[in-house]
Amino acid sequence: MTAVTDEVGHYGVMIAEVVAGLAPVTGGRYLDATFGSGGHTRALLEATNPDGQVLGLDRDPDALVRGGFLSDRYGGRLHLYEHPFARLTLALDRHGWNEINGAVFDLGVSSQQLDSAHRGFSFRFDGPLDMRMDQGKETVATAADLVNQLGEWELARLFFELGEEPRAKKAARAIIAARSKERLTSTRQLAELLEGTLPPPRPGLHPATRVFQALRMMVNQELQQLEEGLRGALERLVEGGRIAVISFHSLEDRAVKRAFTARVMAPKVTGPMRLMRQLPETVPMYTLVTRKPLTPSPDEIRRNPRSRSAKLRIIQRGGRVPSRMA
Repeated sequence: MTAVTDEVGHYGVMIAEVVAGLAPVTGGRYLDATFGSGGHTRALLEATNPDGQVLGLDRDPDALVRGGFLSDRYGGRLHLYEHPFARLTLALDRHGWNEINGAVFDLGVSSQQLDSAHRGFSFRFDGPLDMRMDQGKETVATAADLVNQLGEWELARLFFELGEEPRAKKAARAIIAARSKERLTSTRQLAELLEGTLPPPRPGLHPATRVFQALRMMVNQELQQLEEGLRGALERLVEGGRIAVISFHSLEDRAVKRAFTARVMAPKVTGPMRLMRQLPETVPMYTLVTRKPLTPSPDEIRRNPRSRSAKLRIIQRGGRVPSRMA
């Protein structure tokens, strides 16, 4: 399968691997928990012709507006809802789906969000220090609120835990000193401050990369959203159904790995049953399709450099997974 792009040329990440891993069936019901540019949704609709359906969620209203062309193209087979994926069960209930055949989570920030200066996600453009994915509909605090109101210890902890920034204390001290002179309100202000304070994480990366990541994750409560979203999707899977998750940094990948590993362990025998000499065999309800995460091909990374850090993990409810997939 070739890469799928939307109307503005944005590449979806690891689309061929996601579709192969989900093994979609004709007439199936699939959830795209992070609709974004619609690349994964369109691939699933094509793979489930003629009557497969996709329910697409996004907390960013701009993404759903952009998705209008797909709704027109696929008619009643695509349904879009403005929901964070932590509340995906509400969207499924609202749509009348008690079960799904599969789901895909493409985590992180879309290219459109990064390239929109007014959203404040990127240090490459000057814009308001915002970073709210839902544009303030539910998320109240902005990145500017965090950098101007949190204490030095709180900022340092935030940058270390969510950004994995080894010089978190140094970054926090620099912010405290700068904001004592003027409020930090723009991405350029913060990016230039950090550029003069921190070394690049590695060659080719901006010194502000990890701090911006930490602020975005805190503003949008991304790890909490991920935990709740995965729990809801796993509970709605049919037997043999699968979930594919694409993460872009180690914190996300570790969270996905923990959630999946907890599900594939055999249930622990407790109470009087543990006293029996011959215990009944217990079987995990879920099976790992990918024992190690899949990564983009060199060709995809050349086409779309932003995909280089992507990792794909897939889990299945029940059943055996062919050895060639594991």
